[in-house]
Amino acid sequence: MDAISTLIRMARLDGVVDVRCLLTGSHVLDNPPTSGRVPFHLLLDGYCTAEIDGHTIDLRPGDVLVLPRGGEHRVRVTTEAPAVPADLRQGASVATLASSSADASTIDLFCGHYTYQPGAGELLIAGLPDILHASFGTGPDSPLRLLGELMRSEAGLDGPGAGALLASLCEALLALVLRGDGTGHPATTTLPTPWTAVAVTDPGLRAVIDAVVHRPREPWTIAVLAHLAGVSRATLVRHFSAATGMGVADFLTRIRMTIAADLLTTTDRSLDAVAEAVGYQSTSAFGKAFRTATGTTPSRLRRAVR
Repeated sequence: MDAISTLIRMARLDGVVDVRCLLTGSHVLDNPPTSGRVPFHLLLDGYCTAEIDGHTIDLRPGDVLVLPRGGEHRVRVTTEAPAVPADLRQGASVATLASSSADASTIDLFCGHYTYQPGAGELLIAGLPDILHASFGTGPDSPLRLLGELMRSEAGLDGPGAGALLASLCEALLALVLRGDGTGHPATTTLPTPWTAVAVTDPGLRAVIDAVVHRPREPWTIAVLAHLAGVSRATLVRHFSAATGMGVADFLTRIRMTIAADLLTTTDRSLDAVAEAVGYQSTSAFGKAFRTATGTTPSRLRRAVR
Protein backbone atom coordinates (compact mmCIF):
# COMPACT_ATOMS: atom_id res chain seq x y z
CA MET A 1 0.00 0.00 0.00
CA ASP A 2 1.35 3.45 -0.90
CA ALA A 3 2.25 6.01 1.77
CA ILE A 4 -0.82 8.25 1.34
CA SER A 5 -3.22 5.30 1.49
CA THR A 6 -1.42 3.98 4.56
CA LEU A 7 -1.71 7.29 6.40
CA ILE A 8 -5.38 7.74 5.48
CA ARG A 9 -6.09 4.24 6.77
CA MET A 10 -4.33 5.01 10.05
CA ALA A 11 -6.31 8.23 10.48
CA ARG A 12 -9.57 6.21 10.42
CA LEU A 13 -11.34 9.02 8.57
CA ASP A 14 -15.12 9.01 8.36
CA GLY A 15 -16.75 11.26 5.79
CA VAL A 16 -20.32 12.54 6.02
CA VAL A 17 -22.36 14.64 3.60
CA ASP A 18 -24.25 17.04 5.84
CA VAL A 19 -26.27 18.78 3.15
CA ARG A 20 -26.50 18.98 -0.61
CA CYS A 21 -27.32 22.51 -1.78
CA LEU A 22 -29.34 22.92 -4.98
CA LEU A 23 -29.79 26.68 -5.09
CA THR A 24 -30.97 29.32 -7.49
CA GLY A 25 -30.06 32.98 -7.16
CA SER A 26 -27.93 34.66 -4.51
CA HIS A 27 -27.47 32.92 -1.18
CA VAL A 28 -25.16 33.13 1.82
CA LEU A 29 -24.31 29.94 3.72
CA ASP A 30 -22.75 30.59 7.13
CA ASN A 31 -20.78 27.75 8.69
CA PRO A 32 -19.95 27.96 12.42
CA PRO A 33 -16.59 26.82 13.80
CA THR A 34 -16.28 23.12 14.60
CA SER A 35 -14.14 21.08 16.96
CA GLY A 36 -12.87 17.63 16.04
CA ARG A 37 -14.36 17.92 12.55
CA VAL A 38 -12.86 18.85 9.19
CA PRO A 39 -15.44 20.60 6.97
CA PHE A 40 -15.35 20.17 3.20
CA HIS A 41 -17.23 21.58 0.21
CA LEU A 42 -17.46 20.01 -3.24
CA LEU A 43 -18.82 22.22 -6.02
CA LEU A 44 -20.15 20.33 -9.04
CA ASP A 45 -22.14 23.08 -10.77
CA GLY A 46 -22.14 26.86 -10.63
CA TYR A 47 -19.80 29.43 -9.13
CA CYS A 48 -19.42 30.76 -5.60
CA THR A 49 -16.85 32.18 -3.21
CA ALA A 50 -15.69 31.01 0.18
CA GLU A 51 -14.58 33.43 2.86
CA ILE A 52 -12.25 31.94 5.48
CA ASP A 53 -10.12 33.86 7.94
CA GLY A 54 -9.35 36.76 5.62
CA HIS A 55 -9.07 34.61 2.48
CA THR A 56 -11.58 34.86 -0.36
CA ILE A 57 -11.46 31.81 -2.59
CA ASP A 58 -13.26 31.51 -5.90
CA LEU A 59 -14.85 28.10 -6.42
CA ARG A 60 -15.60 26.70 -9.85
CA PRO A 61 -17.17 23.42 -10.98
CA GLY A 62 -14.88 20.60 -9.91
CA ASP A 63 -13.35 22.49 -6.98
CA VAL A 64 -12.93 20.98 -3.52
CA LEU A 65 -12.34 22.99 -0.36
CA VAL A 66 -11.16 21.26 2.83
CA LEU A 67 -10.61 23.08 6.14
CA PRO A 68 -8.45 20.99 8.50
CA ARG A 69 -8.80 23.51 11.35
CA GLY A 70 -12.59 23.59 11.14
CA GLY A 71 -12.77 27.38 11.35
CA GLU A 72 -15.81 29.57 10.87
CA HIS A 73 -16.39 30.31 7.20
CA ARG A 74 -18.98 31.56 4.73
CA VAL A 75 -19.92 30.31 1.28
CA ARG A 76 -21.45 33.03 -0.85
CA VAL A 77 -23.44 32.43 -4.02
CA THR A 78 -23.63 35.70 -5.89
CA THR A 79 -25.53 36.03 -9.15
CA GLU A 80 -27.55 38.72 -10.85
CA ALA A 81 -30.71 36.72 -10.19
CA PRO A 82 -32.56 37.28 -6.92
CA ALA A 83 -32.49 34.52 -4.33
CA VAL A 84 -35.15 31.86 -4.70
CA PRO A 85 -36.33 30.65 -1.27
CA ALA A 86 -34.93 27.27 -0.30
CA ASP A 87 -36.33 24.52 1.89
CA LEU A 88 -34.33 21.98 3.88
CA ARG A 89 -35.47 18.39 3.39
CA GLN A 90 -34.02 15.76 5.69
CA GLY A 91 -33.64 12.42 3.94
CA ALA A 92 -32.65 9.05 5.32
CA SER A 93 -28.93 9.64 4.76
CA VAL A 94 -28.47 13.19 3.52
CA ALA A 95 -30.29 16.50 3.81
CA THR A 96 -31.01 18.65 0.77
CA LEU A 97 -31.32 22.43 0.76
CA ALA A 98 -33.20 23.11 -2.46
CA SER A 99 -34.73 26.19 -4.00
CA SER A 100 -38.32 25.86 -5.12
CA SER A 101 -37.05 25.93 -8.70
CA ALA A 102 -34.43 23.24 -8.06
CA ASP A 103 -34.89 21.87 -11.56
CA ALA A 104 -33.13 25.00 -12.79
CA SER A 105 -30.64 25.28 -9.91
CA THR A 106 -27.46 27.19 -10.59
CA ILE A 107 -25.51 25.66 -7.71
CA ASP A 108 -24.91 22.00 -6.89
CA LEU A 109 -22.77 22.03 -3.76
CA PHE A 110 -22.04 19.16 -1.37
CA CYS A 111 -21.19 20.27 2.17
CA GLY A 112 -19.90 17.75 4.69
CA HIS A 113 -17.21 16.94 7.20
CA TYR A 114 -14.63 14.36 8.22
CA THR A 115 -13.99 12.97 11.67
CA TYR A 116 -10.78 11.16 12.52
CA GLN A 117 -9.11 8.83 14.97
CA PRO A 118 -7.51 10.44 18.06
CA GLY A 119 -3.76 10.26 17.87
CA ALA A 120 -2.99 9.10 14.33
CA GLY A 121 -5.79 11.12 12.76
CA GLU A 122 -4.96 14.22 14.78
CA LEU A 123 -1.33 14.07 13.68
CA LEU A 124 -2.24 13.72 10.01
CA ILE A 125 -4.72 16.60 10.15
CA ALA A 126 -2.35 18.80 12.18
CA GLY A 127 0.30 18.40 9.50
CA LEU A 128 -1.94 19.84 6.76
CA PRO A 129 -2.30 23.51 5.79
CA ASP A 130 -5.20 25.50 7.25
CA ILE A 131 -6.95 25.55 3.88
CA LEU A 132 -6.83 22.98 1.08
CA HIS A 133 -8.18 24.05 -2.30
CA ALA A 134 -7.99 21.59 -5.17
CA SER A 135 -9.31 22.25 -8.67
CA PHE A 136 -10.08 19.14 -10.72
CA GLY A 137 -12.58 20.50 -13.22
CA THR A 138 -15.43 18.41 -14.57
CA GLY A 139 -14.10 17.52 -18.03
CA PRO A 140 -13.78 13.99 -19.42
CA ASP A 141 -10.33 13.51 -17.84
CA SER A 142 -11.33 14.75 -14.40
CA PRO A 143 -11.33 12.17 -11.58
CA LEU A 144 -14.39 13.99 -10.26
CA ARG A 145 -16.47 13.24 -13.33
CA LEU A 146 -17.42 9.74 -12.19
CA LEU A 147 -17.08 10.39 -8.45
CA GLY A 148 -19.33 13.44 -8.66
CA GLU A 149 -21.97 11.61 -10.64
CA LEU A 150 -21.98 8.79 -8.11
CA MET A 151 -22.43 11.27 -5.26
CA ARG A 152 -25.27 12.98 -7.10
CA SER A 153 -26.95 9.67 -7.80
CA GLU A 154 -26.71 8.34 -4.23
CA ALA A 155 -27.78 11.64 -2.68
CA GLY A 156 -30.72 11.90 -5.07
CA LEU A 157 -31.94 8.35 -4.53
CA ASP A 158 -31.13 8.36 -0.80
CA GLY A 159 -31.92 4.66 -0.69
CA PRO A 160 -30.63 1.78 1.45
CA GLY A 161 -26.86 1.93 1.84
CA ALA A 162 -26.59 5.49 0.51
CA GLY A 163 -24.97 6.71 3.72
CA ALA A 164 -22.22 4.07 3.56
CA LEU A 165 -21.61 4.68 -0.13
CA LEU A 166 -21.42 8.44 0.33
CA ALA A 167 -18.97 7.95 3.23
CA SER A 168 -16.68 5.91 0.97
CA LEU A 169 -16.94 8.48 -1.80
CA CYS A 170 -16.05 11.24 0.67
CA GLU A 171 -12.92 9.31 1.66
CA ALA A 172 -11.99 8.95 -2.01
CA LEU A 173 -12.51 12.68 -2.44
CA LEU A 174 -10.07 13.46 0.36
CA ALA A 175 -7.50 11.07 -1.10
CA LEU A 176 -7.66 13.03 -4.37
CA VAL A 177 -7.11 16.30 -2.52
CA LEU A 178 -4.22 14.97 -0.45
CA ARG A 179 -2.34 13.62 -3.44
CA GLY A 180 -2.88 16.84 -5.41
CA ASP A 181 -4.44 17.38 -8.81
CA GLY A 182 -1.18 17.38 -10.74
CA THR A 183 -1.73 20.85 -12.19
CA GLY A 184 -0.89 23.09 -9.25
CA HIS A 185 -3.23 25.39 -7.42
CA PRO A 186 -6.05 27.33 -9.03
CA ALA A 187 -4.86 30.72 -10.22
CA THR A 188 -7.17 32.48 -7.77
CA THR A 189 -5.25 31.31 -4.69
CA THR A 190 -1.72 31.17 -3.37
CA LEU A 191 -2.38 28.55 -0.74
CA PRO A 192 0.26 26.00 0.28
CA THR A 193 -0.04 22.45 -1.00
CA PRO A 194 -0.38 19.51 1.40
CA TRP A 195 2.92 17.73 1.92
CA THR A 196 1.25 14.53 0.78
CA ALA A 197 1.11 15.90 -2.78
CA VAL A 198 4.91 15.93 -2.87
CA ALA A 199 4.88 12.12 -2.99
CA VAL A 200 3.18 12.34 -6.38
CA THR A 201 5.14 15.13 -8.05
CA ASP A 202 8.75 14.46 -6.93
CA PRO A 203 10.12 10.91 -7.33
CA GLY A 204 13.08 11.56 -5.01
CA LEU A 205 10.99 12.91 -2.18
CA ARG A 206 8.43 10.18 -2.79
CA ALA A 207 11.16 7.61 -2.17
CA VAL A 208 11.98 9.30 1.14
CA ILE A 209 8.35 9.49 2.26
CA ASP A 210 7.61 5.89 1.26
CA ALA A 211 10.70 4.61 3.06
CA VAL A 212 9.88 6.40 6.31
CA VAL A 213 6.19 5.41 6.26
CA HIS A 214 6.82 1.76 5.48
CA ARG A 215 10.03 1.23 7.49
CA PRO A 216 9.79 3.52 10.53
CA ARG A 217 11.96 1.32 12.76
CA GLU A 218 15.11 1.79 10.68
CA PRO A 219 17.77 4.19 12.03
CA TRP A 220 17.16 6.82 9.38
CA THR A 221 19.61 9.68 9.00
CA ILE A 222 19.43 12.63 6.64
CA ALA A 223 22.46 11.25 4.80
CA VAL A 224 20.78 7.88 4.21
CA LEU A 225 17.51 9.50 3.12
CA ALA A 226 19.41 11.83 0.78
CA HIS A 227 21.01 8.77 -0.84
CA LEU A 228 17.53 7.31 -1.37
CA ALA A 229 16.41 10.54 -3.00
CA GLY A 230 19.51 10.61 -5.20
CA VAL A 231 20.62 14.06 -4.00
CA SER A 232 23.11 15.55 -1.58
CA ARG A 233 22.28 16.01 2.08
CA ALA A 234 22.05 19.80 1.71
CA THR A 235 19.82 19.49 -1.36
CA LEU A 236 17.44 17.12 0.41
CA VAL A 237 17.14 19.43 3.41
CA ARG A 238 16.46 22.41 1.17
CA HIS A 239 14.04 20.69 -1.22
CA PHE A 240 12.15 18.83 1.50
CA SER A 241 11.55 21.97 3.55
CA ALA A 242 10.47 23.98 0.51
CA ALA A 243 8.11 21.26 -0.71
CA THR A 244 6.53 20.15 2.57
CA GLY A 245 6.89 23.10 4.95
CA MET A 246 8.69 20.95 7.53
CA GLY A 247 12.20 19.72 8.16
CA VAL A 248 13.29 16.16 7.41
CA ALA A 249 13.79 15.37 11.11
CA ASP A 250 10.38 16.83 12.01
CA PHE A 251 8.76 14.76 9.28
CA LEU A 252 10.49 11.60 10.48
CA THR A 253 9.26 12.16 14.03
CA ARG A 254 5.71 13.00 12.91
CA ILE A 255 5.41 9.84 10.83
CA ARG A 256 6.85 7.68 13.57
CA MET A 257 4.42 9.12 16.12
CA THR A 258 1.50 8.66 13.71
CA ILE A 259 2.36 4.98 13.28
CA ALA A 260 2.90 4.63 17.02
CA ALA A 261 -0.52 6.13 17.72
CA ASP A 262 -2.09 3.67 15.30
CA LEU A 263 -0.37 0.73 17.01
CA LEU A 264 -1.36 1.98 20.45
CA THR A 265 -5.04 2.27 19.54
CA THR A 266 -5.47 -0.79 17.32
CA THR A 267 -3.20 -3.42 18.89
CA ASP A 268 -2.27 -4.77 22.31
CA ARG A 269 1.47 -4.38 21.82
CA SER A 270 3.41 -3.27 24.87
CA LEU A 271 4.88 0.22 25.02
CA ASP A 272 8.34 -1.29 24.60
CA ALA A 273 7.23 -3.11 21.45
CA VAL A 274 5.57 0.02 20.00
CA ALA A 275 8.66 2.09 20.74
CA GLU A 276 10.88 -0.45 19.00
CA ALA A 277 8.51 -0.67 16.01
CA VAL A 278 8.99 3.04 15.30
CA GLY A 279 12.74 3.16 15.80
CA TYR A 280 13.21 3.90 19.50
CA GLN A 281 15.46 1.72 21.64
CA SER A 282 14.47 3.65 24.77
CA THR A 283 10.83 3.62 25.89
CA SER A 284 11.39 6.80 27.88
CA ALA A 285 12.77 8.60 24.82
CA PHE A 286 9.80 7.38 22.82
CA GLY A 287 7.36 8.57 25.51
CA LYS A 288 8.94 12.01 25.57
CA ALA A 289 8.79 12.34 21.77
CA PHE A 290 5.21 11.10 21.72
CA ARG A 291 4.08 13.59 24.34
CA THR A 292 5.78 16.45 22.51
CA ALA A 293 4.02 15.49 19.27
CA THR A 294 0.56 14.71 20.66
CA GLY A 295 0.26 16.48 24.00
CA THR A 296 -0.44 13.23 25.82
CA THR A 297 1.39 10.08 26.84
CA PRO A 298 1.15 6.74 25.00
CA SER A 299 -0.67 5.14 27.94
CA ARG A 300 -3.20 7.95 28.23
CA LEU A 301 -3.97 7.86 24.52
CA ARG A 302 -4.54 4.12 24.65
CA ARG A 303 -6.88 4.43 27.65
CA ALA A 304 -8.77 7.38 26.16
CA VAL A 305 -9.48 5.62 22.87
CA ARG A 306 -10.52 2.37 24.51
